[in-house]
Amino acid sequence: QLQLVESGGGLVQPGGSLRLSCAASRFTLDYYAIGWFRQAPGKEREGVSCISNSGSSTNYADSVKGRFTISRDNAKIAVYLQMNSLKPEDTAVYYCAAVRRSSCVLGGFYYDYWGQGTQVTVSS
Repeated sequence: QLQLVESGGGLVQPGGSLRLSCAASRFTLDYYAIGWFRQAPGKEREGVSCISNSGSSTNYADSVKGRFTISRDNAKIAVYLQMNSLKPEDTAVYYCAAVRRSSCVLGGFYYDYWGQGTQVTVSS
């Protein structure tokens, strides 16, 4: 059973940056496409970004394009979400998710494994 652990969340001022990490316990992520999702209080879960298992293909929600960058390291041990120019509306719990497929999509239905989430709060 693949277990995902997110880290890197916290409190940041508007315009600031954070880098979220998603790592797997006991397994590497070589064969898995990874997605990042977020859910704010009272709102539906939203797909933020995703990356194919090779890292050659990425996708972003319109709301984060140009501000967020998804990447995965050479050893495929972790996937990162670099978040720049953060806005108060980015405040949410952020989750990573994995599926043992090559391509990725921004729909949560596609993914089989989910982390427990990490809180991101953007506030002055």
